[in-house]
Amino acid sequence: MPNHHLGFPIETVAVFIILAVGAIVIDLYAHRSDKPMSLKSASLWTVFWIVVSLAFAGYLGWHHDSEAASLFITGYALEKVLSVDNLFVMMAIFSWFKVPEGYRHRVLYWGIIGAIIFRLIFVAIGTGLLALGPYVEIVFALIVAWTAVMMLKSGDDNDEIEDYSEHLAYRLVHRFFPVWPRLYGHNFFLNPQELADAQAKNPGEHLELAGEDAKHPELSHPQAMKAGAWVATPLLLCLAVIELSDVMFAFDSVPAVIAVSREPLIVYSAMMFAILGLRTMYFVLEALKGYLVHLEKAVIVLLFFIAAKLALSATNHLMHHGLDISPLASLIVVLVVLAAGVVASFIFPAEKGKG
Repeated sequence: MPNHHLGFPIETVAVFIILAVGAIVIDLYAHRSDKPMSLKSASLWTVFWIVVSLAFAGYLGWHHDSEAASLFITGYALEKVLSVDNLFVMMAIFSWFKVPEGYRHRVLYWGIIGAIIFRLIFVAIGTGLLALGPYVEIVFALIVAWTAVMMLKSGDDNDEIEDYSEHLAYRLVHRFFPVWPRLYGHNFFLNPQELADAQAKNPGEHLELAGEDAKHPELSHPQAMKAGAWVATPLLLCLAVIELSDVMFAFDSVPAVIAVSREPLIVYSAMMFAILGLRTMYFVLEALKGYLVHLEKAVIVLLFFIAAKLALSATNHLMHHGLDISPLASLIVVLVVLAAGVVASFIFPAEKGKG
């Protein structure tokens, strides 16, 4: 009897880890400099990550069965499209913090490492909760449907520029670390020597002590700076805001992908491969964001579909009505809705001034 882990034999887990880690090493080696990424390069690397993901799907289909491959591709496509909104939020965050294009890949790398860790925790919790019974599925269905309704209501509100200095993550970094207000290369922190160099080059800048809050004087409790303390830069503030935004996003996306499959390895591998390709996909979407105007509508349709799938599964367990949506049907719906959103964006582009 083979030893199983996460619902699959150990060799399948090993193939997943080798493919993912190998691709990460190749990606990191190719992007070790701080040069801005061109659209052509980003497009090619996006294709690279899709090919790696499909290679794992092919392994699942060959070593296990077509249903496992179908479930993986459905979860992968779903996580990919749900991540689009998250990437648009990242664009707004980078713009607010005035992060140069050459440094964005570095921030995205660490942000995605955090996303991988948090997804592992959330997938473990989510799949564990589903084992408690169909009522948990109903709760997940309500969460996914609520997300879709909120997206419908938001309309054009996403165009509003948020003040990220009021963000919880921003304020937490300020509370525990002194902050130098200017970028210093691609550094997240400055050691004492680097801080002295930064102050010498910018004598008019004010080092903000940990706990200092000029915007809210009533909350300001500056702490004396300890000898040898490391100082945060705006790049760390940006990373912290991106990480917390992604954690909040995961509360919506994890239940949606878990609706596709109960197997932790399929859910986690689908999400991980989708997330690992987001760094390069970010630069593609940044160039195309004015064109994919109807993609969000496709996301909303898919969220309602996933909520219905969860609700059907739950009520089938409770009432035994026999209605269910097969893995193949789920895959077809996801791919067709995605394709419709992309095609509609090019057939019915946004009016000038509204894109």
